[in-house]
Amino acid sequence: MIETRGLTRFFGAKMALSDLDLDIRPGEIFGFLGPNGAGKSTTVKILTGLLEPTRGTARVAGFDVTSQPIEVKKRFGYVPENGALYENLSPAEYLDLVACLHHIPPQVAATRIDDLLGLFHLIENRSQRMTEFSKGMKQKVALSAALITKPEVLFLDEPLNGLDANAAMLVKALLKQMAAQGKTVFFCSHILDVVERVCTRIAIINEGRKIVEGTPQEIINSAGASTLEEAFGQLTGVRDAAESTAEFLAALDKA
Repeated sequence: MIETRGLTRFFGAKMALSDLDLDIRPGEIFGFLGPNGAGKSTTVKILTGLLEPTRGTARVAGFDVTSQPIEVKKRFGYVPENGALYENLSPAEYLDLVACLHHIPPQVAATRIDDLLGLFHLIENRSQRMTEFSKGMKQKVALSAALITKPEVLFLDEPLNGLDANAAMLVKALLKQMAAQGKTVFFCSHILDVVERVCTRIAIINEGRKIVEGTPQEIINSAGASTLEEAFGQLTGVRDAAESTAEFLAALDKA
């Protein structure tokens, strides 16, 4: 469902991504992890057609992202980390706009809008301007907009941002159901305990290069760790957090 070969991107002389190979199958929730600046956002931008690779190829749902970008865009939903909404619209108006842009018939769109607003408990807010919404409510609208097309592939960058515990549980259950239906979820997050519980496979990149790939347990075992968070720290060169914070607090006491 998602395939990359030798995917590379330079910004001037700076390498942001180097020779990334991925094979992500239908029905997978694939975690894509890395420290800040590791190349995650660059990868997602290439896969969603927002950025061209310097070299290499990428295919999403069977279509090349460079030579067939429209076909690719028809088949995925995307929730960016800091996506902007047309906040002067109500959620119903915004979702209707998204449906219209994707040529979804009006009657079908109306049903899906009702279903999505009901799913995310926004029925009572359907006609309210989003300028009045909390961060979590806006995130629910962004998720609804990504789902309204019934995408084959879903790209999520920190999708639980701003959500309360109940909404986060709802989203995690929804992702598992979508995977069971053969959809593919590309999941970027720094909340590693969620990634460990939800994702079927994971790749970790650092400084633009993939350093490990496997199931959460395989990655934990390969690092000799007890949790994915601990493995992530070891694999990306981060010192023990407890040791680092203890040294910092000791230095403060001496100051």
